[in-house]
Order: sequence, then C-alpha cells, then structure tokens
Amino acid sequence: MIIDKIFYKTLFKNLFSDTFELKLWDGSSEVYGQGESQFKIIFNEPIPKADIIKDPSLTFGEAYMTKKIDIEGSVQKVIESLYNNKESFLSNSDKYANLLKMATNNIKNSKKNIEFHYDIGNDFYKLWLDDTMTYSCGYFKSANDSLTQAQKNKVEHIIKKLDLKEGETLLDIGCGWGELIITAAKKYKVKAMGITLSSEQLSKVNERIKNEGLEDLVEVQLTDYRELKNKKFDKIVSVGMLEHVGKDHLAEYFSTINNLLNENGVSLLHCITAIETGGNNTWIDKYIFPGGYIPAITELIEYMSNEKFDVIDVENLRLHYGRTLENWARNFENALPEIRKTKDETFIRMWRLYLNSCAASFNCGNINIHQFLFNKGVNNELQWTRDYMYK
Repeated sequence: MIIDKIFYKTLFKNLFSDTFELKLWDGSSEVYGQGESQFKIIFNEPIPKADIIKDPSLTFGEAYMTKKIDIEGSVQKVIESLYNNKESFLSNSDKYANLLKMATNNIKNSKKNIEFHYDIGNDFYKLWLDDTMTYSCGYFKSANDSLTQAQKNKVEHIIKKLDLKEGETLLDIGCGWGELIITAAKKYKVKAMGITLSSEQLSKVNERIKNEGLEDLVEVQLTDYRELKNKKFDKIVSVGMLEHVGKDHLAEYFSTINNLLNENGVSLLHCITAIETGGNNTWIDKYIFPGGYIPAITELIEYMSNEKFDVIDVENLRLHYGRTLENWARNFENALPEIRKTKDETFIRMWRLYLNSCAASFNCGNINIHQFLFNKGVNNELQWTRDYMYK
C-alpha cells in the first residue's frame, strides 16, 4: 500500500494546472500547488497501476462511475485543469486514438450503435434538452441567449446557409427530434424528409408533424442514409450525425451525398472535428457513442475534394458547443430528482462525466465543431457573402 500511495502522489503531482487536494483511501491528503485548492480528488480505494498506465481515460472514467473516485468541486473544472496542463501525461495520452478497437459501421452495426445512445428514451432527453428537443450544438448570438433560443438560432443559421427556397426538396440525415425539417417546412414551404435510426426519435417526430399539420410537406423514415434509393434532393443537411459514420465509411458517406444531390445541389455538414487524425476516446466509445469516430478537418476536406464538391464555407462553432454542453450539464443536475426515478447512480455519474468532459474538451480546444457548406457542380446562384444571414 505504501508503494501504491507513492505512485499516486507522484502521478498527481504534476497532473493539473490548478491547485488541488488529493485524498487517498487511508484518509491521508496532500495539497498540490500554491494558494487555495480549486477542487478535491478523493480515492475511496486504490486502482491497479497497470490499468491506469494502459488506458488512463477508460480507467479513471470507470472509477468515477463506480465511486472508486469522488470529486469535490466542478467536474468540468477538474477536466479543464487537466487539459490546460500540456505537460501532464494524462492530457497527452487522452487523444482520439482508439482505432484498432473500432467496429465497421455497416448498416446493422450503425443501427445498433444509434439505438444504444438515442433510444434511452424521449422522456429522459426531454428532462434536460431545450424546448425544441435539439441534441446538437446551439448558436449563441449573445451571452444572454437561452438554450432554446440558441437552438432556434442554429436552425435558422443552417437554413440561411442552405439558401432554401419554396418548393425545393430537403433531406435531413440524422434528423433527431425533427426541429430543423419542421422549421424548414413551416417557414420556407420546402418538401422535407428526415431519416433516423432511432425508433424513439421517429415516434416523436411523427407526433410533431401531425400536431403541426405538416403531413403534406414533411415525412420521416426509420432508415440508413445508404438505403435511400432512386431519390434526389436539392439540399441535404446533416447535423451531429457524421460522428457515427466511422472512419472506414467516410468516403461512402460523401459518395452517397453526391448520388443523392441534384446537379447544383447544396449540402451542409455540421459535425465535431479533431485537431489531428485519430480515432475516439476509449471511455466515450465504450459507454456513450460506440462505433464513433471524430474526423480531422483535413480528412473531411479531402473526401469532399475527391467527390469534386465545391467547398463554399467552413465555420468553427467550438465555443458555442462548450456553452451548449454547460447548459445541458446544468439542466441534467437540476433534473436529477426525476432521473433518479428510473436511473441508478452509475448511469448518473456516467452522464455527468460525459457532459462535463465534453464541455471541457471544447472549451480547451481539444476538439472543434465545424459547419461545412459545399455544392455539387457549378452553382453561381448562391449568395456571395455571409451578410445575408445576419439581416
């Protein structure tokens, strides 16, 4: 045990950028840094050293889930302090590099992976998402924007980039709970189609379409984008879906978009991007998004170029996603009395860690989120500047 204590004290000595307190299972504690502690890390029992060295992200994530580790203070603050210390071995090891374990995302596996995360239940997501039930990065025009307003801003931002016109056809790949296709149909009178692999989302979107009286303009299907045959669209949008495609299927995704777009058609891709080519965090891959892959921006541009797409606009919304996740994390904590009626503490700690660690990752610049606007063929009718979006 003395050797274990020495290992932990040595490991944590230079782990964080802020002053903190480390408390071990025998009650002993030590403060690292100068000034007042910003948080406390508590080990309720020792964790095998070999596990930490082999995969620190997975090991510490599981330890927090199972209460082997407790945190006093902000979980987001702890992870940001870790990432802000560029000399930390854990900061450098926690890269998106889980390539060898990733399964091929064929149609069967893709559906299974989506169901794992999104079919937890509409009632669960409703407790902490905004009023529009949008589960992707918001767009904050001001610091005072509510989460609901930011999500409406984001939908409008995307729709304006797509330059939708009445009578056009729109496909939303991974349509979530339907906010974008419903808004597009109501405001721009486009013929909108959404697809999802989540039965829970399908049910909710169909309910919303009926309530809005939009059956003539909007439809939603439970299908994989690769299963769409003999269909063409003027505009295609995908928000927060590409992260589920997988590295081996990125070329297939863009090839499919090419096949589905009419000549001169326009597509907008909104997705998380990595700084470098890599893979996926092992803890996230196991417990949150199985089969996921965060592509580097260079990869995506290359695939677009391979399909001879004309890349029109690339915008980074990194800080917007950090703020979105902070809102979700706060809503999640406020909803705990209801969540505890159906979920155990391991699940709650898992989701707390997920939401806070993602907020920290965006705030610290470990990952980004980009919107790519590109078109098929030579389209000289598109707006020349972004100015029209802000009128």
